[in-house]
Amino acid sequence: MTSTMISSAASAYIRPATSARLQTVRCNQMASPGKTKIMSTKAKLNGRQSALKVTARAVADGEVMNSNGDSTSASKYLDASSGESLLQAPIPKNFVSRFKDDEPRKGCDVLVEALEREGVDLVFAYPGGASMEIHQALTRSSSIRNILCRHEQGEVFAAEGYAKVTGKTAVCIATSGPGATNLVTGLADALLDSVPMVAITGQVPRPMIGTDAFQETPIVEITRQITKHNYLVTNLDDLPRIMREAFFLANSGRPGPVLVDVPKDIQQQLTVPNWDVDMKLGGYISRLPPVLPSESVLQQIIHIMQTSERPQLYVGGGVLDAADELREFVELTGIPVASTLMGLGTFPGGDPMCLDMLGMHGTVVANYSIDRSDLLLAMGVRFDDRVTGKLEKFATNSRIVHVDIDPAEINKNKNAHMPVCADTKATLAALNQMLKQQQVKLDYAAWRSELEGVREKHPMSFPQPSGDLISPQHAIQVLHEVTEGQAIITTGVGQHQMFAAQWYPLPEPRNWATSGGLGSMGFGLPSAIGAAVARPDALVVDIDGDGSFVMNIQELATLHAENIPVKMMVLNNQHLGMVVQWEDRFYKANRAHTYLGSSSGEEYHVTGEEADIFPDFVSIAKGFRVPARRVTSRAELRGAIEEMVNSEGPFLLDVMVPHQEHVLPMIPGGGSFKDIITSGSGFDEF
Repeated sequence: MTSTMISSAASAYIRPATSARLQTVRCNQMASPGKTKIMSTKAKLNGRQSALKVTARAVADGEVMNSNGDSTSASKYLDASSGESLLQAPIPKNFVSRFKDDEPRKGCDVLVEALEREGVDLVFAYPGGASMEIHQALTRSSSIRNILCRHEQGEVFAAEGYAKVTGKTAVCIATSGPGATNLVTGLADALLDSVPMVAITGQVPRPMIGTDAFQETPIVEITRQITKHNYLVTNLDDLPRIMREAFFLANSGRPGPVLVDVPKDIQQQLTVPNWDVDMKLGGYISRLPPVLPSESVLQQIIHIMQTSERPQLYVGGGVLDAADELREFVELTGIPVASTLMGLGTFPGGDPMCLDMLGMHGTVVANYSIDRSDLLLAMGVRFDDRVTGKLEKFATNSRIVHVDIDPAEINKNKNAHMPVCADTKATLAALNQMLKQQQVKLDYAAWRSELEGVREKHPMSFPQPSGDLISPQHAIQVLHEVTEGQAIITTGVGQHQMFAAQWYPLPEPRNWATSGGLGSMGFGLPSAIGAAVARPDALVVDIDGDGSFVMNIQELATLHAENIPVKMMVLNNQHLGMVVQWEDRFYKANRAHTYLGSSSGEEYHVTGEEADIFPDFVSIAKGFRVPARRVTSRAELRGAIEEMVNSEGPFLLDVMVPHQEHVLPMIPGGGSFKDIITSGSGFDEF
């Protein structure tokens, strides 16, 4: 491995990460004579050169060591085009502090103003004893709206939905003890899916920390391995700096969640804050890889493409913000695209060059393309086990070029022949420019023809159930037709999630919010809330399963109380569908606690009687004052979906589907492409 292929500084972040995401470092200048401020805003690119020169970082002494070990002055970190400092952040243009410069205010007001200075206009927060001062301060803010979810897990999932459909850093707030621990699953989820988030928790007063006080939990210690970084605020004077650092960390390098734990006495203490303060992240910044690879590395990539006959793009969540560059690259090269679950929409579904999703439940042609390719261009991916299956059998014929902003991902699961630790957006933009300048001619027509033959031989299909039963795949197809593919889709986790990925092709990125790495059931409804308030002009549909939906069903109250027009299509098979599928395939259909209906009556799928459906989602929704309807026959499906989509406010549609349906294709866990399953269902014996 040459030093030009991967940054020598790419040894570690604050916490070693596991997936690539677009590097975004926010930058600008806050006027203050003789001082350099450090905060976060989006980095600007200037042609093939990145304006982001931050391989070293000025701290309090104005000097740090860069990746080569040289002392570097803070004055060097300037935008190449504007000359503005890259180590500073702007105050929003419409920001006006409620306080005079020398006016004392509570720590909770300092915290809320820090959010305002970051441009935050919406938070997801549930109050409690240790965080009520923050909520009191929020009521004094004229620019920040709070969405009061009914459970802290609901709020952290809602924050993820907000971030996933916007790319912005989301904010959630909880109280100490159980409030804070209820955020844990969401923080782990956000870390695995590279979601920029700042989670703020109240904590017991400083003198009571460590005494097992009422509602005390050591949330910093609990979350240390599931956050990108976390803080316990012990000095109010540090709060402005900590909040700056939290937002910078959350949305730079590989994005992720940052937790800030604020004791109640800090919230109550009076101070005159110093906003004119430097961050102390020299070590972190010195290890941020360069945004753009060297020209020699880019030239090597082009050379490899020129010597390849069967190249394949494998793109993930790290390319979500590089969709335009990816599309141009495909136009220039003629290389087909396969996407991970997290990368869906990055390249338009339905385009002839799109092979759709690869992996365990990916298309036959997508998995075939990886197995047969002689060059794998892996962009913003982490070679997750649900994609690769048996690692030693994955892409065995390929030279692998792995482009990723996270150095911890390089050679972690799969060794790359050419590792490139850099930003995918900048890398693709630079490659496009070089391809055009050099007038590179590439011809992969034979390869595309081979893949098209595989697609025709193994098209995506599903069996239609007998009688008037509704297949879940058909329900999603009809939803796609009614919405013309323009809805934002969120999902829970299970069969419905995979069916949605397969049968609702997405035309653009950030129209998809799902729990990928952690696979958190209960994600669909709260993430839809976050998506809907983030993009109020968009139609947001939660495609959910009955098992996943019930885990955060209390958020129906949030829909009504906040008047959020989320549509919910619950594919209700009365079972844990994905586990049932594995029971059918590998456990001789022995049911081990996967039936979710009532144990005191007959199963709906045996009797066909609506009275045997349990729980009754329609009645529950109406109890939360959310309109709802159930559909049991294919004949009434389209009309019911149209009613849901055209309703003004929130609406729940309970769609009864058979539990015998299987998500296909399927590569069993630990298997390889040769093990792919393309037929069968729960009606068969295995």
